[in-house]
Amino acid sequence: MKKLTAILKTMMKGLEYAEGGEYLTPRQKGAYLDKAFGINPAIAIASHTSKTEATDNRRRRLALYLGSQLPKEVMDYVLQTCSNLKHDLTVITFETEGTVERLLAPYEKTLADAQIDVKIAALNGDPISRLTRYLRSHPEIAFLACKETGYLAHNYMKGGQNKTPLPVPVVVVVTKKHAAEEKLLTEQQQISKNNAKIA
Repeated sequence: MKKLTAILKTMMKGLEYAEGGEYLTPRQKGAYLDKAFGINPAIAIASHTSKTEATDNRRRRLALYLGSQLPKEVMDYVLQTCSNLKHDLTVITFETEGTVERLLAPYEKTLADAQIDVKIAALNGDPISRLTRYLRSHPEIAFLACKETGYLAHNYMKGGQNKTPLPVPVVVVVTKKHAAEEKLLTEQQQISKNNAKIA
């Protein structure tokens, strides 16, 4: 009976600790367990961790696929999205860095005021395969934005993504009202004409 009582006391004590742990934060639980096992974590590690946690959201990036033009509607979307999601910006282009800097110049102050860090990635080679490789090697990129009249959007909406799927979601920013619907209608009419010729 004494043995059973000792086992029950141990179990009850364990339940008491488990119940108490339900109300602790993960950091408090860690501190309690460290103390219980005699572990003294270094202060430098704790401060480094909290700094990392504070900047975690800023590590994510929105990628903007940019050609030789930057419509205001596209940049408005990018600025609003980066500010709302607390993401930084990576501009991916097959143009020169100078072209991108010239296009971004009117928005420099706005980007700085919103504390949006901007990186320019000037790529070369086949656009879709090179872009895919770049996105795969940069997991911090949450998604890719492009304008509806550009090469990427045209390729993407035509179904080119089935050949080489991009590893991130793609947002096509429509800069002209009803432009996407008109384009889709034109493409459907072209398909109908082609089908009529075949029949």
